[in-house]
Amino acid sequence: MTKITEQEFARICEGIAADREIICRHNPIGTQEEILLWMLLCCLVSYLSLSEIETPCFNGKPDVETYKNAILFVLKNRKLPDFDAETYLTALY
Repeated sequence: MTKITEQEFARICEGIAADREIICRHNPIGTQEEILLWMLLCCLVSYLSLSEIETPCFNGKPDVETYKNAILFVLKNRKLPDFDAETYLTALY
C-alpha cells in the first residue's frame, strides 16, 4: 500500500491552491470548494495508486462534506506518519 507523508500532502494542497483560478475556470462543475476538493481527491487517487475498488464513488451530486469525507477515507491508514489532514483541507479554500 502506497503511503503519503505530511510534507507531500502539503505540497499537493499548496499546488492546487496556487492554481485555484485555472482549476476552477476549466472545471465549472460546482462551487470553488467542491472543485478544489475534487481535484485533491483525483490527485490522491493517482498519487496513492488506488485501484478501482479503493477509489470512492458517489451517489447523486457530491458536496464539500462528501469530498472531505472521501479524502479523509482515502488517507486513512495511508499517512506516514499520521497527521491532521483536515487542517490542509480547510486551508485549501
